[in-house]
Amino acid sequence: MTTIDNSQSIWTAEEAAAATNGTASHSFTATGVSIDSRTVKNGDLFIALKGENFDGHSFAPHAIAAGAAAVVVNHDYDGDAAPKLAVGDTQKAIEGLGAASRARTTATVIGVTGSAGKTGTKEMLSIMLSALGPTHASKKSFNNHWGVPLSLSNLARDAKYAVFEMGMNHAGEMTALAAQVKPHIALITTIEPAHIEHFKTVEAIADAKAEIFTGMDAGGIAILNIDNPHFARLKAAAERAGIRKIYGFGEDEDAQSRLVDCTLHADSSRITADILGERVKFKLNIPGKHIVINSLGALTVVKAAGGNLQKAVEALRNSEPTEGRGNRHSINLQDGQPPLTIIDESYNANPASMLAAFKVFEMVAPPAGGRRIAVLGDMLELGKDGPQLHAGLANPLLLAKTDLLFCCGPQMDALYQALPPDWRGGHTNDSRELAKVLLETVKPGDVILVKGSAGSKMGYIVHALQAAATAKQPPKMPEKAKEQQDAL
Repeated sequence: MTTIDNSQSIWTAEEAAAATNGTASHSFTATGVSIDSRTVKNGDLFIALKGENFDGHSFAPHAIAAGAAAVVVNHDYDGDAAPKLAVGDTQKAIEGLGAASRARTTATVIGVTGSAGKTGTKEMLSIMLSALGPTHASKKSFNNHWGVPLSLSNLARDAKYAVFEMGMNHAGEMTALAAQVKPHIALITTIEPAHIEHFKTVEAIADAKAEIFTGMDAGGIAILNIDNPHFARLKAAAERAGIRKIYGFGEDEDAQSRLVDCTLHADSSRITADILGERVKFKLNIPGKHIVINSLGALTVVKAAGGNLQKAVEALRNSEPTEGRGNRHSINLQDGQPPLTIIDESYNANPASMLAAFKVFEMVAPPAGGRRIAVLGDMLELGKDGPQLHAGLANPLLLAKTDLLFCCGPQMDALYQALPPDWRGGHTNDSRELAKVLLETVKPGDVILVKGSAGSKMGYIVHALQAAATAKQPPKMPEKAKEQQDAL
């Protein structure tokens, strides 16, 4: 696997000053860019962003103490952190760094968006492309108005491939991101009614996602899920943007990248696919039909970028679920008894991803005496249809052979009330309180699915179960969900 050398220079003081229209107090060389003083690495350029509830300028001295090469601050900053790069506005400064980085790179640039599966697909691409050459990819889910320019500004000079996750909550936001990323290849995983409170219809969500094409030229390539009912709408949008190469992936017989055969297991999938005319067979260690379909889209990107598919699928053997997106924990509650299995889907949730998680949940069979227990938090930003969409999960949940349901949040009450009393384990509006109820109920051998939007803080449930097994101090509430975590 070829990875980026993180010790190389990304920005000199002169380059950063030119990109941000700023003034450097000292000469410096930066090997990375950060906006979080808690995770600053030696040699990073720390940018003091300001938000409604925080001001990064307060942490500039901490960043320098942690080894930052310099701090980027507004002209009116009167702190003693140095070296510093003074700018008119730090948000515009990070955008300037991103724009300069995009302008100088020779990498093949890939943009990934969609209502679900963005991060997992981006991770698959990162793994596969890293086997083919130096590859840069967005960290975590840095996909919004500050995450995208941050990812761009960290783009190494020698990258051959660059993968950027792109999300939005409102119409027009994707246009701004597309203008920054300017992808050569755009992949849209799926269109679903996620966070629909900001849109009148699902078609409006499709149109907002299609804004990604506005940042592309006629030589660009669009890769779309042909099985999705909005495929024709997205294809038409790409054509209007002048894009001539449009590839569909999925199970449809007209797909240019088509699933030929698939065997689904509780912990993996075995796949045969035809990717733009090339047959490949491979195994994924991440279960779920939705993951299989997304892998076809990712492989289409590799092929469209001129990459070696055989090397790419070989690299996929190393893929694993990322934290909060299907990774599993085995917890020993009692010596000599079967472990408790936790399926951690706590990072995010919408109706489509809930249904996909239920299908995987059904395949994980508990040992004798064990139960399937679903612990679900609110799906946020669903607007007036929220109660109906939550209640609509009842039948799929029962079809997944669920034995007991625990719910967190006011929206989830609609689902809780839609189930027969025998399936109701408990409902609270706070994940801390729900953890207490759940801990009194779980037993060895249970299989527990934990899922909800980041704002419902379902990650605390996972930490509470782990703490119960290790008998350590009570778990801390996970860091407040950041804006991008619930982005579409």
